[in-house]
Amino acid sequence: MEAGLSVADVQRRTVRTLVVSQAVGAVGVTIGVATASLLARDISGSETMAGLAQTFQVLGTAAAAYSLARVMRRRGRRVGLVLGYLAGAAGAVLAVVAGVVDSMAVLLLGAVLLGATTAVNNGSRYAATDLATEEHRARALSVVVWATTIGAVAGPNLTGVGASVARSIGVPELTGGFAIGAVVLVLAAGWVWWRLRPDPLLLAQQEAGAAPDDREPRGRSWRRFVVVVRDVPAVGAAVVAMACAHAAMVTVMIMTPLHMEHGGAHLEVIGFVISVHVLGMFAFSPLVGWAADRYGRAAVLVAGGVVLLVSLALCGLSPQGTSWQIFAGLFLLGVGWSCATVAASTVIADRTPIEARTDVQGTSDMAMSLTAAGGGALAGVIVGSLGYPVLAMFAALLAGAVLVAGTLTHRHA
Repeated sequence: MEAGLSVADVQRRTVRTLVVSQAVGAVGVTIGVATASLLARDISGSETMAGLAQTFQVLGTAAAAYSLARVMRRRGRRVGLVLGYLAGAAGAVLAVVAGVVDSMAVLLLGAVLLGATTAVNNGSRYAATDLATEEHRARALSVVVWATTIGAVAGPNLTGVGASVARSIGVPELTGGFAIGAVVLVLAAGWVWWRLRPDPLLLAQQEAGAAPDDREPRGRSWRRFVVVVRDVPAVGAAVVAMACAHAAMVTVMIMTPLHMEHGGAHLEVIGFVISVHVLGMFAFSPLVGWAADRYGRAAVLVAGGVVLLVSLALCGLSPQGTSWQIFAGLFLLGVGWSCATVAASTVIADRTPIEARTDVQGTSDMAMSLTAAGGGALAGVIVGSLGYPVLAMFAALLAGAVLVAGTLTHRHA
């Protein structure tokens, strides 16, 4: 640790650094959300295939969450976060190439790499808790989640700028957002490399008195995850809640642009709706974190399940095109996701031993992403054959699981 810096000083510096990187990196993640399914549809010529780009991105997030967790266990948060941002930048470049050469295979490869950026954003929330005290842990985590609002709301609204950039460099309009995203993600990587010192995870291990052998426990990451879930049931319930909430959110979000376009909604309006959704996901995170510290993680988790159910009812009742139901439904879908994710993540941070911290966090994020990938893969098929309202009903089943998991978390608190 730098001379004269206390653990509290490092924690404040860590949170400030992560707030900036989250805000910048979120632009790179979300700028293509409003156009990814449309680009996949144009390249493949099939609406059923439209959800594949998002599905492969979620699969990439799952793989990166597990892989980067292993890197972080050995090298700390800083190295893992930088590698994830650079992988995401490479994926954004490939998405542009895919549009130019009209290749679905290249687009899907780019989506996998771009998924690493989401894994980095997820890992950043845990980095904020490494040195936080228990009574302020949810708030520290939620502030970093909140920082995503800045870039995440701006990202989808840059679709028009992205189209202008695309025209100026001679690439398809739907790929312009990815071109901007590539540059932004490189900037985020440079910021983290420069500012995230000392490394919060390595310092937390040092403060806990963990020797090198303690930081490298025997067995695979998956095995260590299973041991913690077996010994601490609340962690297992939190993982289930987080995975189901994320899957419910992703499956509906990725197909909403098509649902709106079928009713004649313009690209700018679609981008605005996605921004409203992202606002719900992140803008109120500090309030959610405060509530989790004040009233308990389980109470906020159950509240998240209730909000998700209300949001999905509104989405299912929305007509094609632009409607108040789709605006309200997507906003509340984001709020419910925020409640479930902040509360469940804090339970995991609270109850996991430091020697297994990155293994459990990375594996739980991988499980969350794989569940969402499965839902995303089904989303296009369900909408193509049965319609958007049926997709909302399917997602409501997942929201119900969040309620059950929240109850179990309270029981094992």
